[in-house]
Amino acid sequence: MEVNHKMEEKHNKKLNQHINDNQNIDNTINSKNNIKNDINNINVSNQANITAIFNNISKKMVGSDRVTKLLLISLLANGHVLLEDVPGTGKTVLAKSLAESIDLQFNRIQFTPDLLPSDITGLSIFNQKSAEFTFHQGPVFCNILLADEINRATPRTQAGLLECMEEHQITTDGKTRPLENPFFVIATQNPLETAGTFALPEAQMDRFLMQISMDLVSPKLKLTILERALDMVLSPPLSSVCTKSSLLTMQDEVKKVYVHKLILDYIIKIIEATKEYSINSMGISNRGMIALLRAAQAAAYINQRNFVVPDDIKLVAVPVLAHRLILDYGSDITKTKENKIITLLEKIDVPTERWERQ
Repeated sequence: MEVNHKMEEKHNKKLNQHINDNQNIDNTINSKNNIKNDINNINVSNQANITAIFNNISKKMVGSDRVTKLLLISLLANGHVLLEDVPGTGKTVLAKSLAESIDLQFNRIQFTPDLLPSDITGLSIFNQKSAEFTFHQGPVFCNILLADEINRATPRTQAGLLECMEEHQITTDGKTRPLENPFFVIATQNPLETAGTFALPEAQMDRFLMQISMDLVSPKLKLTILERALDMVLSPPLSSVCTKSSLLTMQDEVKKVYVHKLILDYIIKIIEATKEYSINSMGISNRGMIALLRAAQAAAYINQRNFVVPDDIKLVAVPVLAHRLILDYGSDITKTKENKIITLLEKIDVPTERWERQ
């Protein structure tokens, strides 16, 4: 009787183990299916928003499709942009058009040598009625901040943006105050005028996801600009075509875009290859490597795909990596850096594979 009882107990134990194994397999399959369904569902409801934003901005901007696309990629990747170009090329109009299209709060700061960090972040003012200090928010408390001619401010003031850009918060009077999401900084600088300016330090340049230059406008497109100027002397603000909540949802969906392991290896090869050109033999930092990944995910998302392909990497590699490259003194100019990245991409073998999630 005791032997039979032990055999029966052993049989029941194996049966329970078999049932548990099957349940674990089912749970794993269901979990993978849920992830796959979640990934496949991105772009369905919000892809129309991207097209609407792009078309809305084009009502005011002429010949800036490439720049607008890179700007949207940076916004969806939750990064910041440095626009380097001469005055009068439409940088401010582009930033305002983006803010109006998504119903976001827009603020502009004109950077000057006498600008203080508190002019950006805000400061506490003594209130005689309440006999206490009251904090007054600075212009950084917004969704899209245009830092115009950022290189005209002193390094102290430039550093005031560091915490805002990286941590999405400010610290004043020993108190940390979070910034509202989304928070997107578009900084501009004039590459031609260097007198009375302060070059951005490498640590701050690394905070920008991309550095972009405005495209040259053809004579035909210049005619379109003049015709629009005649028709709209006082151009009305653009109507909003996307809500703030929809933008936040899209930013979350970008993080779910699938990246194949071979794509990750391709990114690493590109980053390692930058050591050949870097003055300190360290190449692009890990922050730059992650920035390339996030930008590629956003590029795939904008192109209505839920997986990254090598062309996404090539699309964003130059604006993401060029400004992070530290060259020998005397050759540290934007075009030289861009050409180095382009040459580097041509040397590295492009992987081939079925890039979607299997």
